[in-house]
Amino acid sequence: MKADKLKLTLDRPATYQIKVPGHLDDRWSDWSGGLTIKVESERDGLPVTTLTGTFVQSALQGLLRRLYSLGLPLISIICVECCLE
Repeated sequence: MKADKLKLTLDRPATYQIKVPGHLDDRWSDWSGGLTIKVESERDGLPVTTLTGTFVQSALQGLLRRLYSLGLPLISIICVECCLE
């Protein structure tokens, strides 16, 4: 697999990792089509939830809107794997 073949586009899925403060439970995985959910404690002892899943951009935007509507601020969003061209 060549690095020059990787391309992030609006219509192809990519794997994203989204971090939000607090503890989100496993129901989120069911709602969003199989998100991997991992809750860890930060140095200050407060929980941080990491959501990892593969989405096209429109589905990612829907998830971000849902987080926003719940009043959850974003800590980070990282594209961890792009699709092949």
